[in-house]
Amino acid sequence: MILVTGATGFLGAILAKQLVQQNNRIRCTKRSTSVIPGFLTPYQHLIEWVEADILDIFALEDAFAGVTQVYHCAAWVSFKEADKEPMISTNITGTANVVEMCLQYNARLVHVSSIAAIGQAKPGELITEKHHLEETPANNGYSISKLESEMEVWRGIAEGLDAVIVNPSVIIGPTAGTDGSGQIFETVRKGLKFYTRGSCGLVDVEDVARCMITLMNSKLTNQRYIINAENWYFKDLMTTIAQYFGIKPPTTEAKPWMLDIAWRASSAWAGITGKNPSLDKMAAQSASVVQNYDNAKIKKAIGIKFKPIEKSIAEICEALKQ
Repeated sequence: MILVTGATGFLGAILAKQLVQQNNRIRCTKRSTSVIPGFLTPYQHLIEWVEADILDIFALEDAFAGVTQVYHCAAWVSFKEADKEPMISTNITGTANVVEMCLQYNARLVHVSSIAAIGQAKPGELITEKHHLEETPANNGYSISKLESEMEVWRGIAEGLDAVIVNPSVIIGPTAGTDGSGQIFETVRKGLKFYTRGSCGLVDVEDVARCMITLMNSKLTNQRYIINAENWYFKDLMTTIAQYFGIKPPTTEAKPWMLDIAWRASSAWAGITGKNPSLDKMAAQSASVVQNYDNAKIKKAIGIKFKPIEKSIAEICEALKQ
């Protein structure tokens, strides 16, 4: 039996869809408040849904009965200051519980980490799997949670766990809607005037899921893999998105000092409204940093050919127009 945690989320749902399209019977965990994506409805005969919070070890024991493969996608993502500590605790404890269950049931694990858990390269160099965070970024709760969660998996590996870790870059795809990475597209669509000088890695959600399935079914183990299709400068990304929306692209560079003011204002407004800030401190600081990622290891390992990012951008913009 195959188990997918976080199967109602952006990545988890696409992963579940690909698994059942290959005629696999799968078990998926969900919280009582989670909504099952509509595109999984035609495959309900192949999906067993189990209500199990990853913090509930007893519920997880029921979910793990007969399981041999586990895809751990469940994670809390928030940039609210009020959510920082509980998010870190939830993500780390939840991953620790999943690791313990995998060890107990001798199940193979593919764990979704993030490039947020990978360190920086020297200027002009690509960031690889060998780069490790030398210091925990105290102000980035999400980064802390992904780094420490990944450490739980490495602890499990030291105890005999059969696992691989994937570190996706910014995951994009039409099913994100206007949440997560979809906020980038919606922000441009509303008329963004500014761009930043930094860069980031991008990958289509379908490719991340394909990589995970291929790695699971391989003999590769005890490794981490950056999943990144292409590196894009933010200016080029914003311009391309604007072009597919048929609107004017941003033409003014946002200087670091301008971003500093913007994130502070956004944080203050989030404190008043209770919503996630549209721009947090770490995002503002990284927006002017060139961060380019090396995908050579995953390409060599499984021979994947990534979907062109511009094609993904076109599909997302078309979906948002609808």
